[in-house]
Amino acid sequence: MKKLLILLTLACATLQLAAAKPNILVILVDDLGITDLGCYGATDLKSPNIDRLAGEGMRFGNFYANCPVCSPSRASLITGRFPDVVGVPGVIRSHPDNSWGYLDPNAVTLPQILKQARYRTGMVGKWHLGLQSPNRPNERGFEWFKGFLGDMMDDYYNHRRHGTNYMYHNEREIDPKGHATDLFTDWAAEYIRSAPSDSQGKPWFLYLAYNAPHTPIQPPEEWIAKVKAREPGITEKRAKLVALIEHMDAGIGKVLKSIRDSGQEQDTLVIFSSDNGGQIEVGANNLPWRDGKQSMYEGGLRVAGIAKWPGHIKAGSETAHTAATMDILPTLAELTGATPPRPIDGKSFLPTLLGKAGQQKHDELYFCRREGNARYQGLTTQALRHGDWKILQNSPFAPIELYNLKNDPYETKDMANANRPVFNELTRRLRLHVQEGGRTPWQPPRHP
Repeated sequence: MKKLLILLTLACATLQLAAAKPNILVILVDDLGITDLGCYGATDLKSPNIDRLAGEGMRFGNFYANCPVCSPSRASLITGRFPDVVGVPGVIRSHPDNSWGYLDPNAVTLPQILKQARYRTGMVGKWHLGLQSPNRPNERGFEWFKGFLGDMMDDYYNHRRHGTNYMYHNEREIDPKGHATDLFTDWAAEYIRSAPSDSQGKPWFLYLAYNAPHTPIQPPEEWIAKVKAREPGITEKRAKLVALIEHMDAGIGKVLKSIRDSGQEQDTLVIFSSDNGGQIEVGANNLPWRDGKQSMYEGGLRVAGIAKWPGHIKAGSETAHTAATMDILPTLAELTGATPPRPIDGKSFLPTLLGKAGQQKHDELYFCRREGNARYQGLTTQALRHGDWKILQNSPFAPIELYNLKNDPYETKDMANANRPVFNELTRRLRLHVQEGGRTPWQPPRHP
């Protein structure tokens, strides 16, 4: 009897500990321009659900993606590190001769540390960190995965890339019908609704990675008609992108509703961001920042950052704190009591979320990208922000540029020749980062 009482007491203590930790939903969207949300200034676009998320939580004014393209930012999110030091300096693709990253099998991931903190871990949507073992989602800490392994879909309805189906439920190939945004929405809502009965007292972590609004710009036709009717004079290109974003926003609204309807809203932290800036060629808006996706200028790196946790994060609050994708892991580690991997490059922004003192700041932020084709030839572009200063090389064959972001936030006046002492110091610091990244292989091992 005494032994039974001890076991019951321990079980109750475990359940109380789990209840004290919030559920966590991280939403990452794909190629969203920072000004393509109402809460960030869009005037021809309606995003009521993401706007509501910001209105009920905190909006970041200085949130950076760790890279201006997909895979590296995703690697930073799940490892808390600069992407090249975990083997992902560039985009991982289905064709080996055009793939520029290989997630380090020894890197510790966000779902792995949250599992140690007794979280149930799930992922829905675009993975883009490996097609084969050992770099599939279930092998990197996700107990449940339903989504797309590859880089991009050639069609939102048939979900193929170069004719291959990369849709999987855990390790099983699936071939669902419907628009990818709707599928990811439904699967995420299903996971959330099932959590109270399936989690055995554990809080849950869900990483929801939409592939919208990445190309092809393929919203449902009725959404295009709705935008054109509301926005007379809008161009065809812009109307299609706006429709794709608004369709995604509606899906996010359904996911957030599933949290409310299942009685979990007060116990759930939601974090929202994008993997990089918007693609200007398809009509994205990153203004007032310079350039967009693929670019080391601010428009390629600055993204939306929003967090909501009722009763903990002040509703309608804003912060000027500079944060990055890689900061999400240490933030969630501090929140849950999980042990973050060491070494780590990210810094927890939990004090900022909770309005507390002691927020650590980045001494510098480093960005890199490796790419193929005739424009890049497998070489890198990079940038380094140190205080108010930023250096960047936006092409492997272009000179390094220097800007003072305090005086010139839109990068209009190159100071490389006018301030050689700062230029020399930042290029020295940049070389150290390049050396550190070079310690990790970014190609899979060659098999005999």
